[in-house]
Amino acid sequence: MPGSRLASELKPPRRLLLGPGPSNLHPRVIKALTMPLVGHLDPYFLEVMDETTELLRETFRTSNKVTFPISGTGSAGMEAALCNLIEDGDEVLVGVNGLFGERMVDIIQRYGGKCIRVEEEWGIPLSIERIEESLRESNAKLLCLVHVETSSGVVNPVKEVGDLAKKYNVLFLVDAVSSLGGCVLDVDGFGIDVCYSGTQKCLNSPPGLSPITFSEKAMEVIRERKSKVKSWYFDVSMIEKYWSGGSKSRFYHHTAPVNLIYALRESLRILLEQGLENSWKRHREVSETLIEGIEAMGLEMLVEAQRFRAPTLNAVKTPEGVDEAEVRRRLLSIHGIEVGGGLGRLAGKVWRVGLMGLNASQTNVTLLLKALEQELIRQGFNTEPREGAPKPSKG
Repeated sequence: MPGSRLASELKPPRRLLLGPGPSNLHPRVIKALTMPLVGHLDPYFLEVMDETTELLRETFRTSNKVTFPISGTGSAGMEAALCNLIEDGDEVLVGVNGLFGERMVDIIQRYGGKCIRVEEEWGIPLSIERIEESLRESNAKLLCLVHVETSSGVVNPVKEVGDLAKKYNVLFLVDAVSSLGGCVLDVDGFGIDVCYSGTQKCLNSPPGLSPITFSEKAMEVIRERKSKVKSWYFDVSMIEKYWSGGSKSRFYHHTAPVNLIYALRESLRILLEQGLENSWKRHREVSETLIEGIEAMGLEMLVEAQRFRAPTLNAVKTPEGVDEAEVRRRLLSIHGIEVGGGLGRLAGKVWRVGLMGLNASQTNVTLLLKALEQELIRQGFNTEPREGAPKPSKG
């Protein structure tokens, strides 16, 4: 076009990404991204695919054969999980206590499902008693919830809900986008039939893939559908033929993002080298350090009950009189630290601090607390310790 000019060379700033995602990439993952590109049906890449699925099974703690990464972000995983299981008129019970529970409802309705909502205020964990009451009174085919609700930082009681799903013989679907690798999650042990996640959070890989796993019980439901899955791209009965079956029987479905899968494979190697239990423990300890510092400055967490606070996503209430957006802007522009703002009904009311994967470190917590304290003081907020609470270290 007349007057157009070439764009300049990319020079993105270096940020410490302590928001709700993405997280910073591990150097080994960056190296994996730069490995030579091969075809998506190349014999070498087929081996990589097999290795990646096996690593995912270990990470999800499942023996499910149908386990692979969806080519798309965590939201693609959500849609793939739901569209394969839902047919017109199916009753689906959904726990809603945040934005991503609401998103599940939207997707279910788009695919013809009838939603039964079990709701709590954002930041309040879902009630086991209310879920059981809804299961008793409905003909639900599927029970869905978000493990870590990214909008509020609450952890929902997945294991207990899994016990209910088994008791009432319904399929159990879990969103683990902000929990896989950072929170205790055992797909087989918790009785989860479908579970999906995202690569850009606790796995420290780039956005663009959504690890997902389907139990054999879920696959039987999919194979016995009366109607075709309404999404061609997310039809797992076709995708599984690309991701499994050996080198001679792979069925071409789409061109997989080869280098993103290299990166995912490496991120899973790093996680499993550390050990899942060690990773869960580190995330919890680092989050506790952050919360101690936050409360020492007179700030409050959105989630009141400690056992329901997500170690991977910490929602901090913005104090009265403080411009939350200005604090975030200065954290980014002056200190090079990204934190998230509130979504939906929590917009302008909280900061969302992600401590995920390699970003879950005591050093990062110290950096954030010092920077946040400076910005709060700048706005006239008194950060002196309350009731003898320890003040964040200045060292």
